[in-house]
Amino acid sequence: MTARVRPVPPGPPRRAVFKLLRDLRADRLGLMSGAVREYGDAVRVTIGPKQLYIFNHPDHAKHVLADNAANYHKGIGYTEAKRALGDGLLTSEGALWKEQRRTIQPVFQHRRISARADVIIDEALDLVARLRRHAGSGKPVDVLSEITSLTLGVLGATLLEADLSAFDSVNHSFEAVQNQAMFEMETLGVVPRWLPLKRRKTFRAARADLDRIVESLVAQRKAHPVETGDDVLTRLITSTAREPDRRVGHRRMRDELVTLLLAGHETTASTVGWTMYLLSRHPAVADRLHAEVSEVLADRRPVYEDLRALRYTNMVLQEAMRLYPPVWILPRRALADDTVGGYHVPAGAEVLICPYTLHRHPRYWVDPERFDPDRFAPDRTVDRPRYAYLPFGAGPRFCVGNHLGMLESTFIIATLLRELRFRKHPPSRVVPEPMMSLRLGGGLPLIVETRPMSGNVAA
Repeated sequence: MTARVRPVPPGPPRRAVFKLLRDLRADRLGLMSGAVREYGDAVRVTIGPKQLYIFNHPDHAKHVLADNAANYHKGIGYTEAKRALGDGLLTSEGALWKEQRRTIQPVFQHRRISARADVIIDEALDLVARLRRHAGSGKPVDVLSEITSLTLGVLGATLLEADLSAFDSVNHSFEAVQNQAMFEMETLGVVPRWLPLKRRKTFRAARADLDRIVESLVAQRKAHPVETGDDVLTRLITSTAREPDRRVGHRRMRDELVTLLLAGHETTASTVGWTMYLLSRHPAVADRLHAEVSEVLADRRPVYEDLRALRYTNMVLQEAMRLYPPVWILPRRALADDTVGGYHVPAGAEVLICPYTLHRHPRYWVDPERFDPDRFAPDRTVDRPRYAYLPFGAGPRFCVGNHLGMLESTFIIATLLRELRFRKHPPSRVVPEPMMSLRLGGGLPLIVETRPMSGNVAA
């Protein structure tokens, strides 16, 4: 009896391994985009011992991320990230992940987040005041740096009930951690860890710094409990105290806090940063957004209830996340054999769902490279497949902080664009940097100008 041949996706020949390795290191977005452009919605890429299966159709994404999610754990990249993040919500699996989700989910409830909208608005108004000082100078300001500081401060105030301003090294530490994780992914983990590379020394120092920050936050909370007790820090202290082994409890708390510090502010900073980048290059869109914000807010202080009225602002953000999704790739590893889109996927295979390429699929997005917020007008979204757009992932591991991220992004953009105009700085070049999030390589240098206001905004 002849064994049935199971179909596998097409892909580049094995002899292309050196080009693939180079692209994996130097041009990950180009590697993914080129693969689906040349071979279609299902591609198999062989790089050394690794078999990568790229699936670029909404039905494929639905199957892997939702319908058969139990067969897929986090894949390439996240294995490496565990060395720094440990088993936090981003990297853990199974029963541990479910317990972590149950512990943290209540902190992200809409009612609790909406009650902290004033914190976000205060931070956004303070940022406007800082940027106004640069208006008219003609000199560029790294707006991304300002936004990143803002999102870190918001995370501390809304989720941890803590002031993170004293921990100014946290962003540098996360950068070192991500650089090491990407290096290990690019080299497929074949470079021995005992080699005394400079980047490894930097990584160890960064990991130690993050441990120090966590220790300090926990000590502060134990010394000064929060009356409501509904913040992440208090919930983690209570949850991990139930662990029979104190070392296990301590490690769990450390892993979850480090993960929250990274994922809780960097993805929002990326979303706002890319939105500002696009608005600075499309002044007509910026003017239309400004007109909506001026009509909705006038010159008064924003309130949570304004969120629904800022429809075009929301459309701009959604289109920015289409072009530059904060989480640009969703790697999974198949636990057992599976069939995706009619193709055989063996157990152990690395499966990649890439929002960056899926959001540019010409079948679902007309002129996909063009920045067009009207794509997200209600009458144009009716027939679009749900899984053609995945800025927050999908399935059981849908981003727990999506509501906070959108609330924060909307009020930051609305507040900035109401009072200020941003122009690109021609000598500067901003390029997508695909790390754990899709970062703005080179920062975001913009020239700040004021817009006329009918009165002063109440702080």
